[in-house]
Amino acid sequence: MKCAVLLSGGVDSSVALRLLKNQGTYDLTAFYLKIWLEDELAHMGECPWEADLIEARAVCEDAGVPLEIVSLQREYWERVVSHTLAELRAGRTPSPDILCNERVKFGAFLERIGSEFDKVASGHYARTVEEDGLTWLLRAKDPVKDQTYFLSHLSQEQMRRVVFPIGHLTKPEVRATAAAMALPNRARPDSQGICFLGKIPYNEFVRFHLGEKKGSIVEQKTGRILGPHKGTWFHTIGQRKGLGLSGGPWFVSGKDLERNLIFVVHTSEADEVAGREFLISGLNWIAGAPSGQGLSVKIRHGEKRVPAVAESVAEGCLRIAMAEPDRGIAPGQYAVLYEGERCLGGGIITQAL
Repeated sequence: MKCAVLLSGGVDSSVALRLLKNQGTYDLTAFYLKIWLEDELAHMGECPWEADLIEARAVCEDAGVPLEIVSLQREYWERVVSHTLAELRAGRTPSPDILCNERVKFGAFLERIGSEFDKVASGHYARTVEEDGLTWLLRAKDPVKDQTYFLSHLSQEQMRRVVFPIGHLTKPEVRATAAAMALPNRARPDSQGICFLGKIPYNEFVRFHLGEKKGSIVEQKTGRILGPHKGTWFHTIGQRKGLGLSGGPWFVSGKDLERNLIFVVHTSEADEVAGREFLISGLNWIAGAPSGQGLSVKIRHGEKRVPAVAESVAEGCLRIAMAEPDRGIAPGQYAVLYEGERCLGGGIITQAL
């Protein structure tokens, strides 16, 4: 059985490769996906892909596994970046990493390799289980590193082909395994940020494509102008940092695109604008829709899940009611539903209620 291994040059995917190699179950080929947009953005920051590729080659040579480079830059732009920019321009809060997994890593890449490989493995912190002919996505052993939020829009067809070799390990265990295996990149630090940006600041990327459109930051409660902003697309609901305002802490509570305004609320008054309910659409269920019992929800990547109730209000639209309020419910965000350890899938927030 042949398995394609997505190798980034980082420790997680490298440990995943070596664990599969040691198991001896698969005929392995590693693939480095080149999606870095360095041609137009090189002037903004350091280009990481050459260093990544050096590490990936060293890991493959050490493991005796062939490495191939696949360029998916065009697909990344068309399927992820253009959508991200359109969402930002429309005042919404997109999640490029969810789109990357759905449309590129387990989308365009699977299209590229076709039926030549039976499985595709990655260094994501997640697990799968087979039950009644379906493949379910399970949370990782490490609740902090768990990446099921970013995998929540994979289809059943995609899920049947994926392998997550490190999902049963915590991050410290992965590091310890890398050291025990004497991997060439065992001491390499974790990468941060959106995958195609490398070390480019996110705001610089947005500014390059959308420019600036100066407006006012307004206190929601009083209507008082507190300062300027350089574009509504630089800010998201719930944001607390980077506002440049005195007398805080403040956080973003809303936007008015027509008047080019950002509304903020003082943290001491956060409870007044925090919400519990919202609508989601664009639903994707990996192996089955929610049963309605024992649900929890995430509206952003992280360890925290909140008990919730989901109710169908229209075809393809759910009303989500959380057990506790959140001041960062933003249209465009993904809401991901769980039943116990199972990540069911979810949808895109269309409206806070």
